Amino acid sequence: MRTPLLILIAGPYRSGTDGDPARIAANLERLEEASAPIFRLGHVPMIGEWVALPILRTRGATGAADADGDVMYETAHRLLQHCDAVLRLPGASAGADTDVEIARERGLPVYFSIDEIPAA
Repeated sequence: MRTPLLILIAGPYRSGTDGDPARIAANLERLEEASAPIFRLGHVPMIGEWVALPILRTRGATGAADADGDVMYETAHRLLQHCDAVLRLPGASAGADTDVEIARERGLPVYFSIDEIPAA
């Protein structure tokens, strides 16, 4: 049995939403949909927004459209110091592209499909 991986799920969050809270929520839901299959494979899924959004709320952000990009990107950057791999979901996203770039610089596997992730 392989050691479970901490896998960052990267994909669009605010990209392509024009700040519409419903579209942002739909993007987060799509990111979260990837978490159960990763868990079933024996790994630990992680989404940067799960960490960044509480930080933003305590800093006074009133919603996802109010999110500070610096906090979002810095949170993902810090998380990638602990993650073992990245799952890049489809869709335009500068932040997710940066996550992939950082992962590759660190020599981490980058998956583009759940099917590519080996079971633990």
